[in-house]
Amino acid sequence: MSNGIRITLGIVATLVGLVWIGQGLNILPGSSMTGDMKWAYIGGVVALVGLVLLFMGKRKA
Repeated sequence: MSNGIRITLGIVATLVGLVWIGQGLNILPGSSMTGDMKWAYIGGVVALVGLVLLFMGKRKA
């Protein structure tokens, strides 16, 4: 996988994960995920994977 793809996927995954954390913690209202802690945990994992992808993309650049 090229560095550009890793960085792009890392940014997207980190942002999606942060949104899911916000919805799970009832910070971002307006969806069926709001207030469901399961989504905060899933979002944390997705954001962590995104950060790892970003680190790997930057490291090999």
